[in-house]
Amino acid sequence: MPSNPAHENILNNNTDFRNPWWQEAALAIDATITEQAQAHQNNLTKPQGSLGRLEEIAIRLAGIQQKTLPVIENVGVYVFAADHGIMDEGVSAFPQAVTAEMLKNFVAGGAAISVLSKSLNADLVVVNVGSLADEEILPDVVHRVVNKSSGNIAKEAAMNSEEFEQAMGVGSEMAENARFHHQHLLVGGEMGIGNTSVASALICHFTNKTAADIVGPGTGLDAAGIQHKQRIVDQAITTHKDAIQCPEDALMCLGGFEIVALVGTYIRAAQLGIAVLVDGFICTAAALAATRINPAVAPYLFYCHQSAEPGHQAALTALDAKPLLDMQLRLGEGSGAALAVPLFQHAVALHNNMATFADASVSDKLDA
Repeated sequence: MPSNPAHENILNNNTDFRNPWWQEAALAIDATITEQAQAHQNNLTKPQGSLGRLEEIAIRLAGIQQKTLPVIENVGVYVFAADHGIMDEGVSAFPQAVTAEMLKNFVAGGAAISVLSKSLNADLVVVNVGSLADEEILPDVVHRVVNKSSGNIAKEAAMNSEEFEQAMGVGSEMAENARFHHQHLLVGGEMGIGNTSVASALICHFTNKTAADIVGPGTGLDAAGIQHKQRIVDQAITTHKDAIQCPEDALMCLGGFEIVALVGTYIRAAQLGIAVLVDGFICTAAALAATRINPAVAPYLFYCHQSAEPGHQAALTALDAKPLLDMQLRLGEGSGAALAVPLFQHAVALHNNMATFADASVSDKLDA
């Protein structure tokens, strides 16, 4: 068994993959509770709406949790890692070996998301969905390897249907784990050298944009490197254009195992009634795919930050999403979503603990 307590009782996924579980509706948001939460907010000792998006967060969480006074006691952070065949095309400033090296760094506590998770007292679960990492030297990583790497999307499909279903199942398993551990917020993160190219291809597909509109520096490419990366992403889109008939096809042709696992996590979390904090560029590409597969998951997804990656805005626009933070981050790992967790905690604390006008004997607004 892994030594990290956050990995204890990880549930094995026994989903029958002959049934498309990911198309089943999300748990319905409780409209009555949402109205009651809004009324509660309106009676707190402040001008209505004066706490801005903090009020919106608390009200949405109330509807999701089906409690007028929502709670945030446990937070789960799930980082999915995988390698990518598109690295054969020289699209990253870092070597592919960094994926495995960062897996080690995550569980050793040295990565940004490791530090943030510890600071938040959140459970961090690192999942190897399909990397070249040596499993034997990484006992604190949850190994659910679909394949050692996805295919080179510039020339072939990223994965076959069986691999797609398996990666979706990994995501479902982690969402089930979040429910098992009573985690009220689920933060998704990712790691995979080359995955900004993969995410760019997916965003191009779902937004009908060109690579020139979407592709950015990723891990730090110079201008020539960005132009090369744009050509490779355009090549990938052209290669698979005729084969993509549905969102699942797009993920199989253009995706990566960690991105598909995130899609599965987002969808299953929504089916289980768990709020999801979406990180930056890569995670938003996964959210875009998830909402195209299953639009009912949308109310469960909170977009946490505006990435410095140029194509992120196109994805957010397609999702009609307004991120909570703009810190010029482009790290990934779930770091931007983790930074937003205190906003959710403060939103719930204000919603639950502020006095009403009646409680505090404070005069309410005069009638017009």
